[in-house]
Amino acid sequence: MLLELSIRHLAVIEHVELHCKKGFHVLTGETGAGKSIIIDALSLIAGGRSSTDLVRYGSDKAAIEALFQIASDHPVWGVVERIGIEPGEDEHLIIRREITAAGKSTSRVNGHLVNLATLKEIGEWLVNIHGQHEHQSLFKIEEHIRWLDLFGESRILPVKREYQQAFDAYQAVRRQVRELQETSKQALQMLDLYRFQVEEIRSAKLKAGEDEALGDEKRKLANAERLYQNASDAYDLLYGGKGLDAVSKAVQKLQDIAQLDTAKLGPLVEQVQSAFYQLEDAAYQVRDYREEIEFDPVRLDFIEQRLDTISSLRRKYGENVAEILAHADKIERELDLIENKDEKLQQLQKEEAKARETVDRLADKLTVERMAVAEELAGEIVSELRGLHMERTQFKVNFAPHEGERRKLTREGGDLVEFLISANPGEPLRSLSKIASGGEISRVMLALKSIFARVDRIPVLVFDEVDTGVSGRAAQAIAEKMSKLADACQVFSITHLPQVACMADVHYLIHKRVDGNRTYTNIDDLNETGRIHELARMLGGVEVTDKTLQHAQEMLGLANDKKARMV
Repeated sequence: MLLELSIRHLAVIEHVELHCKKGFHVLTGETGAGKSIIIDALSLIAGGRSSTDLVRYGSDKAAIEALFQIASDHPVWGVVERIGIEPGEDEHLIIRREITAAGKSTSRVNGHLVNLATLKEIGEWLVNIHGQHEHQSLFKIEEHIRWLDLFGESRILPVKREYQQAFDAYQAVRRQVRELQETSKQALQMLDLYRFQVEEIRSAKLKAGEDEALGDEKRKLANAERLYQNASDAYDLLYGGKGLDAVSKAVQKLQDIAQLDTAKLGPLVEQVQSAFYQLEDAAYQVRDYREEIEFDPVRLDFIEQRLDTISSLRRKYGENVAEILAHADKIERELDLIENKDEKLQQLQKEEAKARETVDRLADKLTVERMAVAEELAGEIVSELRGLHMERTQFKVNFAPHEGERRKLTREGGDLVEFLISANPGEPLRSLSKIASGGEISRVMLALKSIFARVDRIPVLVFDEVDTGVSGRAAQAIAEKMSKLADACQVFSITHLPQVACMADVHYLIHKRVDGNRTYTNIDDLNETGRIHELARMLGGVEVTDKTLQHAQEMLGLANDKKARMV
């Protein structure tokens, strides 16, 4: 749940803090008081788009900070851990969003900087904002299958995953068939070229790393005389000259006097003696190296010719022997494909047909699961709508027929799902987009939200004037539904209806004040007296009379009794 919301320098808000509780919260106030700014703040916390227009005039930046308390087993912690943020032991999640007047936006989760995409991914698990514009999502038929799959996720998801794996495999085979068919003509034109290239490379009998090895050998053979002469001179100087002999005599001299000053000369003798043995070993190695030096003009000529051949192939096929051989392997595969095109195509077409059979079978299985879930969803929606004074409404999840002999398959399956409704007796089931009443659409959306609040585990649900277009008993039913919905999650609602406001557990009054030349928006957490006066204003308008106050008090009392019976 949302525990605290702090807003600074956002639009007309200088600084407000909300200390939230469990249950149903309403935000009321005059039109233009700034109620929607609170929704904007929550939207920004959930990863919504920012704008420099949201920064209060004269301020450098706007800042919104929200403190959530989330159960340790909630899916949002999986997202948080995946991005390298360790969850707090107190199960608190702090999100901070800043927007500068220059348009720069920064976001932090528990003190760690995150990008907007990550914040949005986290926010989708925390806050669900439903405004009047969201009615349009109900009119999008392509969204209906998403709602259905979400409702029946436990049953549908395993089958859907199996189907999608098969569908991806089917699509891969189809691509191979199309590529082979589309490239066959061009490939036939390349047949002779591919054969020549393969023959040219394979006849050279290249070995990986051969060019580097031959280059090293050529360098030694080309400089054999210099190598031999310098090695000989070095050996003579070390062994035949005064090198080792002089060091040996030095060792003898030091050994002769070492007994006279053992502390200082003893280590020195060992050091010079060690140097003598090392020099002697080095001299033997130089001699052995000299003896291994080859003078082979024939071998040198062969290497130069071989390197010329490799150089010629490198100009055509790659930077080194490894790349040349890789090119040969690639065109050999192409050559094999071209030469055996008909056989390959026939084999792939068989694989395609088999893959299609598998996909069709799994699509049918997915449809069966969806139809079973659709019955449950329709039943629950009708039940919810009865509680919203749409007692005689019929609702159906329709699976539309496919055109043609073979149905079109997508990664979502082969189903064309559409929600149909009949709000009045005697009228046929029709698409939701055909419903004229905004109040009916509001109640259908509220029914869906009530159902999905039980399955999607989003802790904060926000309604932005979704009760627009309703009144009387329907308004009361919506209020009761929101109050009941708050048992499953924390509900916030902006409303102008006293029937809705009186059912709230927490009532915030949003109001403006002008101080000098500046406008400020404040939020008051109303006590019972404050709620009565605000309800009276909502009932009676600008002039609040004793009768409206009495009516408001009675309305609040009836609402409290109603909530007590709903528990």
